[in-house]
Amino acid sequence: MSFLARLGSAMSHLSLRKQGSGVARTRIGLLLLAFACVYMVIAGRLVYLGFATESASQKARAAEAVAQARPDVYDRKGRLIATDVRTPSLFAEPQRIIDVDEATDLLLKTLPDLDRGELSARLRSKRYFAWLRREITPEQQRAIYRLGLPGIGFLKEYKRVYPNNQLAAHVLGQVNVDNQGILGLEKWIDTRGLGALHQAGFATNHNLQPVEIALDLDVQQAVRDELLAGKARFKAQAANALVVDVNTGEIVSMVSLPDFDPNKPSSPKDPARFNRLMTGVFEMGSTFKALTMAMALDSGKVTLASRFDATHPLKYGRHTIHDFHAQRRVLTVPEIFTYSSNIGSARIALSLGVDEHKAFLKKMGLLDRLRTELPESAMPLVPNPWKEINTVTIAFGHGLSVTPLQAVAATAALINGGYLIQPTFLRRTEAEAKANAPQVVKRSTSDMMRYLMRLNAEVGSARRAEVEGYFVGGKTGTSEKVERGRYSKNKLLTSFMGVFPSDKPRYLVLVMLDEPKREEGAAAATAGLNAAPIAGKIIARIAPLLGVEPRINLPTAQSMLQLRNAAN
Repeated sequence: MSFLARLGSAMSHLSLRKQGSGVARTRIGLLLLAFACVYMVIAGRLVYLGFATESASQKARAAEAVAQARPDVYDRKGRLIATDVRTPSLFAEPQRIIDVDEATDLLLKTLPDLDRGELSARLRSKRYFAWLRREITPEQQRAIYRLGLPGIGFLKEYKRVYPNNQLAAHVLGQVNVDNQGILGLEKWIDTRGLGALHQAGFATNHNLQPVEIALDLDVQQAVRDELLAGKARFKAQAANALVVDVNTGEIVSMVSLPDFDPNKPSSPKDPARFNRLMTGVFEMGSTFKALTMAMALDSGKVTLASRFDATHPLKYGRHTIHDFHAQRRVLTVPEIFTYSSNIGSARIALSLGVDEHKAFLKKMGLLDRLRTELPESAMPLVPNPWKEINTVTIAFGHGLSVTPLQAVAATAALINGGYLIQPTFLRRTEAEAKANAPQVVKRSTSDMMRYLMRLNAEVGSARRAEVEGYFVGGKTGTSEKVERGRYSKNKLLTSFMGVFPSDKPRYLVLVMLDEPKREEGAAAATAGLNAAPIAGKIIARIAPLLGVEPRINLPTAQSMLQLRNAAN
């Protein structure tokens, strides 16, 4: 074959190879395009499903994040009083429900208390996520799981549990269905940063520091038992009690009856949720006479030997002040205290004047809102304008309404050496308490007030609060309740402030009864006949629990004062 023929043949083969290569590339390109189209369809479907699934899961995670863990709460002896448990909750993805009517019928067989119309509406909705029932039981979860319904699922949530039920309800408070604090210490815990941890996703049951509070469960149980018995005995509408360490301000017990079970949902309007010791304001009656005496003695213008005329009722304008236990003679300061003379107390306050009286009560924290860890607190009702007649009535406990805890804090300052210590529900040492506590009365005044309160337990209205070996002192208070703008003679608020031991005070006990009834054979329904004996029973039970040992051969109030005077 000639050179030219061979060259032509080669060129022909090369052309055919190029043609074949082009066809192959075209086919490969078409194949890749087909694959790309298939993948795009798949990807599009995945994106669609992803958005739907992600939306549902995001809503589920958001809902789960709200019901996050809370820290455990322990009493002062390390006993658990509030904790979290994991419980299942039932939800639906309505877009995945195949037969709404069938799903509704089957779910109602397991959860018959669900509302059919509401359940059906939720299952028919176009939402990706809907709660059907929060906090179901494991048995209900298993029964629903066996139904095999598509679009029905479960989430594990934290549920707050209070092992002691009502025992510390008004202290601990309550949480809502999302495990968020809505009352009491539970609400305070959220304000201390737990809510921010929830939002950031850092709050788990493994990294939350437990909260230890000052409450003593044994003391709380004893106080509640005696208060329940006293409330029933005197047929009172409500009953309240506090036990406070006068040297640290720690609230060892707080009971407000009626109370509630924080494990059960309740309405904000439920009267049992009303903590009278923190959110109620009351005219505290003759317990305020301790403040009047302390003001006068601390001023130096009045001594224990000072005398005031209680021969006749005190007329002031259209008002006439009477004594319940009228002596109709000139009384010394100790006699004014032990006979609980309204006339004598009013004359003492008038001798110092309105401005000094008002300034003293301001210094004692009784004219401002008291703040503690519990968010609930009430503002005192202060007369405005404050006239001389207001000083007359406030001197014996009428005309100024404060929270009972405020009155306790002020009274504690009269007997602990003169320090106004902020009450707390948390643990605190005496040094920590007094670091920021102003001294509002002199130590000598505090000594005299302890003498007066002990003397009242020996010969005055606090005799029925006496407990052998514990050197109890105290002051009773009986005030008429205001009804339709007038004081009612038949509706009383009775209270008792008791300290023990009087010579070296450690604890102050307050007992209050709302509208107690007069017992058969009793002369009246006054505090000395109801609140004082209840307080005595409480002290007898809690003193051993608090490590206060009974003593024998205790000095009289008079000898106690003489020893103090000799030491000074």
